[in-house]
Formats: sequence, C-alpha cells, structure tokens
Amino acid sequence: QVQLVESGGGPVQAGGSLRPPCVVSGYTINIPCMAWFRQAPAKEREGVAMIRMGDGSTYYPDSVKGRFTISQDSAKNTVYLQMDSLKPEDTSMYYCAARIGWVGCPMPWQVEYRYHTWGQGTQVTVSP
Repeated sequence: QVQLVESGGGPVQAGGSLRPPCVVSGYTINIPCMAWFRQAPAKEREGVAMIRMGDGSTYYPDSVKGRFTISQDSAKNTVYLQMDSLKPEDTSMYYCAARIGWVGCPMPWQVEYRYHTWGQGTQVTVSP
C-alpha cells in the first residue's frame, strides 16, 4: 500500500514561490507516474503537473507552463512541485496523486480516476 503526504503550502504574496513536497511511503516499486492536482472552492479539480517516474518526462497545462516544475528525488521518495511567479488565481488546495501498478501513464493525464492514491492536500493562498 502506498501513502502520500503533502506539506509546504501556506500564504504567499503574488510573484512569490513555494516548493511543496509529496513524500511517498509504502510499496513504492510500481509507481509509473505521479501528478499534482489542485482544487479551489466551487471549482473542478485541475491537473497542474505530471511526471513519468521512469524517464522523468513532465507535462503541464498552459495555465502553469513556464511557472510550475514537477521533479522527483528518488533517494528521498519525494516528488516536488516548484511554483514560481504565483498569482492569486493559483490559490487552491494542492494534492499529489500516484498511479499504481505495472501499467503505463494515462493520456490524457489529467483524468482523476486514473490515479489510485491521493494525499490529504496542502493549502496554497496567494495574496495580491
């Protein structure tokens, strides 16, 4: 069983940066890809980054491309979301998610039900 724990959210001013980690524990040998999603009140959950654990390929929507960077540190079993040039519209609860099993990464990757394990989330609040 795999567990995900996010941290590192918090308040930040517009233009600032945050780098929340997602620590992965449990049976981690068969995780082909991980993603970060976000959800603001009264809005649908949105995928903001995905990484293929094998070759490190990354994917982003246009809304965050060039500002957000997903990365992995295999030695620490941790996936990071580097968020730069933050905007008030980035205010959301941020969740990491893992796809489990000897399967490929989903395409399109932003489909929630294709991820089997989710963290509890970390709140990011960007003030003007």
